[in-house]
Amino acid sequence: MATSSSRLASGTALSLLMSVGIFTGVAVAQEASVDDETTLDTIVISAEQQTKQSLGVSNITAGDLERTPVVNDISEIVRKMPGVNLTGNTTTGQRGNNRQIDIRGMGPENTLILIDGKPVLSRNSVRMGRMGERDTRGDSNWIAPELIDRIEVIRGPAAARYGSGAAGGVVNIITKRPETAMGQVSVRYNAPQHSDEGDTKRVNLMYALPLTQNLHARFNANWNHTDPDAFDINADSVAEGENVPAGRDGVVNKDFSALLTWEPVDGQSIDFNFDYSRQGNRYAGDTQLSNNREEDRIRGLYDKETNKMYRQNFGVTHRSDYAFGESFSYLQLERTRNTRLPEGSAGSGEGTITQDAYDTSDFRTIKLDTLSGKSEWVLPGNIGGKHLSLTLGTDFRYEKMDDSVSNTQTITGTIPGTTSDPADRDPKSEQTVVGVYAEGNIVWNESLTLTPALRLDHGDTFGDNVSPSLNATYQLNDSWQMKAGIARAFKAPNLYQLNPNYVYTSMGNGCTGDYTNVGASGRQCYVVGNPDLKPETSVNTEIGVAYDSLNGTTGTLTAFHNDFRNYIMGGITPVGTFQSGSNLLRYYQWENVPRAKISGLEASFTHDFREDVRFAVNATYMIQSKNETTGDPLSLIPKYTINASVDWMVTEQFTVTPSASFYGKTKARTYSWNTDEEITDATELEPRDPYAIANINLKYEFGNGATLIGGVSNVFDERLKRSGDGANTYNEPGRAFYIGMTKTF
Repeated sequence: MATSSSRLASGTALSLLMSVGIFTGVAVAQEASVDDETTLDTIVISAEQQTKQSLGVSNITAGDLERTPVVNDISEIVRKMPGVNLTGNTTTGQRGNNRQIDIRGMGPENTLILIDGKPVLSRNSVRMGRMGERDTRGDSNWIAPELIDRIEVIRGPAAARYGSGAAGGVVNIITKRPETAMGQVSVRYNAPQHSDEGDTKRVNLMYALPLTQNLHARFNANWNHTDPDAFDINADSVAEGENVPAGRDGVVNKDFSALLTWEPVDGQSIDFNFDYSRQGNRYAGDTQLSNNREEDRIRGLYDKETNKMYRQNFGVTHRSDYAFGESFSYLQLERTRNTRLPEGSAGSGEGTITQDAYDTSDFRTIKLDTLSGKSEWVLPGNIGGKHLSLTLGTDFRYEKMDDSVSNTQTITGTIPGTTSDPADRDPKSEQTVVGVYAEGNIVWNESLTLTPALRLDHGDTFGDNVSPSLNATYQLNDSWQMKAGIARAFKAPNLYQLNPNYVYTSMGNGCTGDYTNVGASGRQCYVVGNPDLKPETSVNTEIGVAYDSLNGTTGTLTAFHNDFRNYIMGGITPVGTFQSGSNLLRYYQWENVPRAKISGLEASFTHDFREDVRFAVNATYMIQSKNETTGDPLSLIPKYTINASVDWMVTEQFTVTPSASFYGKTKARTYSWNTDEEITDATELEPRDPYAIANINLKYEFGNGATLIGGVSNVFDERLKRSGDGANTYNEPGRAFYIGMTKTF
């Protein structure tokens, strides 16, 4: 692995040089446009804006968050967009209640989370198990819902322009930017009907004020407390005598953010932001492997903070609007401190807290620093008589991890390239990825708009990766559009997969191959990181139609297909052997394998029955989700998902929003990576049957800056338990009642 910081310096220099070059080119283009007296007034949207109007893009507004409020995490509302579900990291069901955003079945690891256009990567500090599972709730809970102006959910080919980690899609959280003096206080309380489910309390404070004519400030503080589910909440979901899987962990969020915006001249703004968050996990008893829940020891840790995630973010962002174009640039440092009680790293004890009693002095910390930057310029012009909006940009991402917590497994022998004694291992690992890209929005004629793009990324760990894309829009008439796109996307290997000193061991389960006449001690095997991994890549295509009657009726129908290649998984084929005493042991590496073909349909429809009644529905149907290596689906998501809602403005102040979500059958995996064999146990093949969740929300605006919300979630109490069998890997909470008040002054 690369250990020299010179690569970071070269990446930063490349970004700065690119910015200077773009600025110089812009000036020349401006002079040319003046000399030629070229009129560019017909250019109304940039390539990015055109991309965000593609079929695979949804927008969630602040009003939507009031009409369908979330209990805690914005993933609760993002899951209601077309093509989106929640799922655990893997199909094994381990950490099943840590459900995260999964777009088009590509898995949470291929969903890139952004806040105000800048990446959020704190979950990368959490150890990745051999099957791909992480003990993380993802990166969608660092921003309080009350601070959000809108959320852009970008799926399919449109997401490829964002670089590594966006193969499935992008969730861009845009925060509010008040320009006048204002304050806001919000309180929320969510009370489950069932006493064995944790309740939630949240308080959010926001204050904004102009310091001078050109200087504005915004401050936000948030506190959220969710209790864990009862220790034995799933006792009735398993047979007597079997181990009871854990329910949902609780969490305590403490968040603070400060934003200072300086506008030195018209068309120029510079943001200075600082964010601090602490997420304390309230333990519900999960042990990763459900058959390893030692009641006495684990019960003693129940409702204790067993891991704490600290995230600090420092950033400078520059936005400009010149006569010749506009730009967006930033430099950001994200510091994550993943502090947790020690966990097992081998065999059946993997992921299980190892200490017998709760002792805060035994917490250990994994440190991850991510430095990222970007400079993007949008330049209007023309080419061959065609109107053109050209986007040029460069970005980089540097990750450095200091982890002496996960790299503790001793090797009883010598594996080439891997240090046997943990005490001799360098706890630091790093990776730099630098990208340049160009994207054009070409108005070919009155009907056809083309958006070609080309992106080149270089990683000091994997080399070069090229990502071309092409999106097109054809205006059939005033109401109908046809849209299509194709793009190659990628995801760089993570620092755990690359590190040859990150070691997992098993005494047999997971050691594939012929072990005939081998004693118990000879069945042991190891899995180590692989510094020669290639990026995961996918070719994403979509085609569909959009309808807009301009009088309140809209609709879309989209077919998508993702060809996912070079997926990275813990290997099942030995790459070598080594001598350990009298035994010859095998070792495996993380490896690139053919992964999956994913295809499906997405549809959406809205209609205004009257000025005060709007109906909206969207649906997703998975035609195919097949792992080419195992035959399993890529993610444990339903065959179909339907989300429907009605907004009824009873009066100008009072709005009623009933909604419902329908989930089809979710099939379990049929193949075990551990044993390299098909699963034959009927209980491990059990699907999760179809179910539906109905909700109703009430909102009343008093007219004096106060808004009251209340409602019932899961009205018909469709409560599902986690059994750990097959696809029954998570808890769906039952009926709950909530109330909240927001006062703006």
